[in-house]
Amino acid sequence: MKEYRIGLIGAGFMAKAHSMAYASMPMFFWPAPGIPVRQKICDTTIERAKDAAKQFGYVEYTDNWQNVVSDPNIDIVDICTPNNIHAEIAIAAAKNGKHVFCEKPIAITSSEAKSMFETAEQHNVKHMLAFNYRRTPAVALAHQIIENGEIGKVLNFRGVYLQDWSADPNSPLSWRFQKEICGMGTLGDIGTHVIDLARYLVGEIDQVSACLKTYIHERPIQSAHTDSLGTIKGDGPKGVVTVDDETSFAIRFKDGAIGSIEASRNAWGRNNYITFEIHGSKGSLYFNYERRDELQVCYSSDPNNRRGFKTIYTGPNHPFGELWPIPALGIGYSETKIAECYDLIKSIAENGKVSPNFEDGYRISLICDAIQESHQKQGEWTTVG
Repeated sequence: MKEYRIGLIGAGFMAKAHSMAYASMPMFFWPAPGIPVRQKICDTTIERAKDAAKQFGYVEYTDNWQNVVSDPNIDIVDICTPNNIHAEIAIAAAKNGKHVFCEKPIAITSSEAKSMFETAEQHNVKHMLAFNYRRTPAVALAHQIIENGEIGKVLNFRGVYLQDWSADPNSPLSWRFQKEICGMGTLGDIGTHVIDLARYLVGEIDQVSACLKTYIHERPIQSAHTDSLGTIKGDGPKGVVTVDDETSFAIRFKDGAIGSIEASRNAWGRNNYITFEIHGSKGSLYFNYERRDELQVCYSSDPNNRRGFKTIYTGPNHPFGELWPIPALGIGYSETKIAECYDLIKSIAENGKVSPNFEDGYRISLICDAIQESHQKQGEWTTVG
């Protein structure tokens, strides 16, 4: 069984999620398509990198990402950094013949995203983007139901992603609130997850009519190195927020379906509230990530006196359900990352195509461009480039 040595760049909380997946994947998917080896980790200082190597189980550590992408012993470069350096690292890694796994959003501009995709293709390396929610078994089951035509032609998609971690004006000004680092605010951070789900389940988005809103214009400057996601409050000097807190937009799909997407990090009482409802000519689907083992299904063929949503509890008979042997035993965030890792390693071992990849990331970037353009035009319908 071949080993694939991982070079991970960025040692924050996403590094923890990815490292857990590398360690656990062969335990859940056995025989594994390959064995990920946690070889080298990189952070901004040598002290942090050394500490991360101990915490996450890496053999080597460095404070220079170039040492990772140029290392002949590294097979896969995993990018868990702030968004503004995704492109530089990914392009350098691809040019060095490394397969590339990158956290979302792919980059801070669509031109960067295009360069990442084209470079990876030119150098014949595998490239994957970390939209892990589509690997929730209930979401994968919804995709299967739609592909099988069980709810007929899709008419409408409504997707929502709500959080409240930045609703407090005293939560610190992390890089996620600074346009030069993140590129986009809520739109890029969580809105892209719903866009990915919409594309995965329904198809390509053709036009948007959008509104973006910033509620909190200043926040205390963050003093801690780690991105606290609102768990640490600040009371010091403030800096300017330069991105959106909320986005809401209507969508038209290329195949004629319509819908809407809303994303906010200022929704008190919502923790990680990702939902979608899809209506078709023969039935409907509903999913809530906070009840992630359940998919709600309604079919028009049900008798009139029995029609309504029924609950399917996902388990070993469903996509990615083989992680655990009993339905509704519990699928968490880490399990979606394990499934994501499995697909990445499998695509490399079998020379297959993996999805979502940098092409998907580029297309989502173009959708985000259209959303921002529509907002500037007071919600005018805007065609995706």
